[in-house]
Parts: sequence; C-alpha cells; structure tokens
Amino acid sequence: MAGSHRASRGGGRAAAREARRQQARKRNQTIAAGVAVVVLVGGGGVAALNAFGGDKTPDGPKVGKGPSDGKPTESTVLADDKALLDVAGAKTLGATGAWAVAKTADADSAPDTAFVCQTQRFADPAGLRTWVRTFQNPTTKDTAVQYVDVSNDKATAAKTYAAVVHWLSQCNTPQTRLSAGYVTAGVGQAGVIAVFGSVPGTTTKYKTVSVTLAGQATMVIEHDTLAKTPPRPDAVLAATSAATKKICAQTGGCSTAAPVAKPALLPNVDTPGFMASVDLPLLPEINKPWVSATAKSTSGTCEKIDFKKAKAAKFGTTTYVTPDAKVPTEFGLDNTVAKFASASAAANYVSQIKKNVDSCEKNVSNAKVESTGTIQTGTVKGKSWKATYDTGDGKKFVYRIGVAGSGDRVVYVLFPVLKGLDITDDTFDETVVRAADRSAAYK
Repeated sequence: MAGSHRASRGGGRAAAREARRQQARKRNQTIAAGVAVVVLVGGGGVAALNAFGGDKTPDGPKVGKGPSDGKPTESTVLADDKALLDVAGAKTLGATGAWAVAKTADADSAPDTAFVCQTQRFADPAGLRTWVRTFQNPTTKDTAVQYVDVSNDKATAAKTYAAVVHWLSQCNTPQTRLSAGYVTAGVGQAGVIAVFGSVPGTTTKYKTVSVTLAGQATMVIEHDTLAKTPPRPDAVLAATSAATKKICAQTGGCSTAAPVAKPALLPNVDTPGFMASVDLPLLPEINKPWVSATAKSTSGTCEKIDFKKAKAAKFGTTTYVTPDAKVPTEFGLDNTVAKFASASAAANYVSQIKKNVDSCEKNVSNAKVESTGTIQTGTVKGKSWKATYDTGDGKKFVYRIGVAGSGDRVVYVLFPVLKGLDITDDTFDETVVRAADRSAAYK
C-alpha cells in the first residue's frame, strides 16, 4: 500500500453535589484546546510541551504548518507500509497462536478511533501521513493495533507525542481506568506505557498502550487481552521496540540502548497532586466518564478534619462526579490533599484522624463505624472505614472514608454509598492509595 499523504482537515449535601455536577459539566464542555503538558522523557528528565486539540496551538510554531499543509508532499518518510510492524514483530505480544495482519489503513481510510482514549482522528491534524495496522490472534482472541502519525518536522512530532500522552492521562473513555503506568527508555527518544482496565470481573479486558516519539513520528502500539490481573509491560515493550526499529531508519529518533520500562503514572497536569478522572473506580452501573471540579474542603462528622487548625501549609479538594449518568445528585467522590511542613507532622495528623473515626461511635450517637481496611504499601500508610448515620426517620446515610499519609502529604477520600452504587473494600483502598501516589505532585 502506498500514497498515504493527506491534505489538511479539519438536602445540603445533595444540593452541593448537584452544584458540583453542573460545574463539572460546564468544565467538561469548555476545556481549552491548548494546554501545557508535562511528559517524562527517556532518562528521567521532564520536558514541558504544548499539547493541542484540533489544528491550533496557542503559542509557538503552528502544528503541521509545513510545506505539505494542504499541498502534495515530496516527502518519502513512511510513504508506504513496508516499515510497519509485521507478524514476526507482533509475535512478541504472545507466543500462543498465530498473529495475522487484519487490516492496514492509510490516512484516507483510517478509523476515527484506533486506540483507547483517542480524542481525535489524527494526533497531528496537518501532518504528512498516518498509518493504522490492526492485528488479530484467533487462538487467544487477543487484538493489537499500530498507529503511526508522521509530522512535518521533529518539533511538531514532539508536540504530537505530548498530545497523545495527554489523551491517555486525561482519558474520558467510559468504564476505563488506569491500572498501571511506566516510562520507557531505549525505545525512540521518549515513551510511556499505560495499562487500562475495564470493569473488573472474573477476567478483565485490559488495554496495554505504548506511546513512542521517534524523530518525525509518534507511534502507538495497543495490545488488548483478557486477564485476571493487569499485564506486565514486557510484551508491549518488546513489540514497541521491534516496531520502532523498523520505522526509525526513516523517521529518525533511533536508540541503541536496551529497552526498559520503569513504573510511573502518566502525569496529571490538569490538576497536579489530585487524581485524574481515569484514576477513579469503575462501577458496572455507570457507563459515563468521571469529571472533576474544584470543591470546598469538608470536615466530616466522624473525621473532624480541620487542616487550617492543624497548620497544613496548603490544602485543597477536588470532587468527581458523572454529570451525564442517571444517578442521584449525592453520587460522587471527594479527594482532599494537604501538604504539611514535614513527614512527621503529616503522619501525626493521619493518626489523629484515625483516632477520631475509630472513636466516633462513642461521640456521635447515631453513627455506626466499621473498619474496612488497613492501608500500607510503599510509603503510603492509612486506614479506611464505612460509616453509617441513622437520621431517626427511617433514613440512613452511608459513607466510605479513607485517610492516608505519604511523605509530607495527607489525603482524605470520601465516597457516599448509595443503593446499587458501591465499590468493594479493596477497590476503595486502591483508590486511596492512588490518591496518595498522585499527591506527590501537590506543591
């Protein structure tokens, strides 16, 4: 196949929650096209790049405004599909069964979405060319896709790469959660791998996605499989390495180092220090994405949290709701992050909150508190509970409460349990840990 050139194309809590839903809905509808994206670059460095939506950027060189914009191009970079990943390279995704190329599409026939979290048809709307190749494994039922977008120059490709990383880090595909993340080295100039999971079951559909910058090209490799636990990045890393070696002779950005993947969550540059919507737990009943909005910090009946009195250096709250889902206005999740002067001060305050909740039944007559988990993983230490408040008129309000410390930060997570809308103890604890991990970026 050849000729892939393309032209340019173009009660009180319920009331408060409803207000946040409206705020989140408005925010979701008015997110600006140009945003600053921080991406981890091979070797552990950090580069600030301007991501873009559509075909515009707020500052700097215009994306795709090269000699080929709307005009025929003389460039021969990946002018045909001979340098795309073949079945031999796809074999690294799984030794069982035989992989086969299902379809190869160029810019004219490329689908609107080729990989998970893809926001627009072309990552670089005014680039040179795009290739999409899909693979199938009839034996395992696994599928895979290679997406390659070739930009006019390396600077534009860097912005394209940043845009795709941002799509993944702020993914709003319904019932999709970021299970794990990695930074790659020795594959192109920069790269990340993200593992996304769907609603958990006996087996879960996982999508392991790599994004690689190689000179003028931004490449995505996605492997879809059913598994009981999140897949390791090794298989996709090997396939990505093989695919990059095939294209980089033309695009540039080759690496001679050994390919490695180190654990690292995709950066949440929209709300640093807080969870991204893709970090939130999945519920089978909700087929709409989570949306975040800033909120006022609360103290909690049992928790008695007062970060100002505790002399926290800084604190804030983000609320997450599903404004397009048919759920009660009370539904959502609150994530509060506080930064203290020292790790010991943060740990002491976590201990105080734990004492407050553990003794709540003695101090609040209508409260019943059940411990649901002890959180301890890496540097994160905390606890979770389920608190039930009986109003005396036949109504009960139930909340999952989580608090944890990590370094000099404290996170407090609150989740109202509604009829038919709950998550497991383990899932809630995982969410608290994710909130603590994200809090490292809270400055």
